[in-house]
Amino acid sequence: MDAHILAAGYSTTGWVVGYTIGGVIVLVVVALVVPILLLARSIGDEAPKINDGLTQAVHNTAPLAALRTTIEHATIIIAGLQRGRARLGG
Repeated sequence: MDAHILAAGYSTTGWVVGYTIGGVIVLVVVALVVPILLLARSIGDEAPKINDGLTQAVHNTAPLAALRTTIEHATIIIAGLQRGRARLGG
């Protein structure tokens, strides 16, 4: 009888050890995942601010697209001035 009770005790001990190891593994995973989730939330909170900044940068730099036209007109004006100077003998 004692061997049967002793075997049952070992069986229960195995389950307790298994549950303990499983619990520790779950706690370790939670301890690793929670900071990642908090960082993701922080990034998510900052995303609208970043998007607003980029939208403002697009708006502020839009006039630079017209710079090519300005350069072309300035080149035409300079060429005209050079022709005028050449005709005047300068």
